[in-house]
Amino acid sequence: MSLTVATDPIPLSLDSDGVVRVSNTRVTLDTVVAAFLEGVTAEEIVEQYPSLQLADVYSVIGYYLRRKTEVDAYLKIRQERGIQVRQENERRFNPIGIRDRLMARLTHQGQS
Repeated sequence: MSLTVATDPIPLSLDSDGVVRVSNTRVTLDTVVAAFLEGVTAEEIVEQYPSLQLADVYSVIGYYLRRKTEVDAYLKIRQERGIQVRQENERRFNPIGIRDRLMARLTHQGQS
């Protein structure tokens, strides 16, 4: 019996919004890397995100470790974009008093 050494493709894909996702799931590269950096094991990541395969999580972690500078730059851009989107949303939809407005809406719906 001989062992075949093969290179498996990295289970990452770029969606139409420019977000890197794992194995055609909704789970992002950001999510897996953040969990890994917090000390979460690959097995625990799969428990939290059952759509992921354990081998894929290990591959993604390996990809991150081999390309840390590139991935960190991507993550920084994603974080900055997230801040921009949050600020735009807060400017468009005033967050002050949101809880009171939502509670009033809920009360009104309950009376209907």
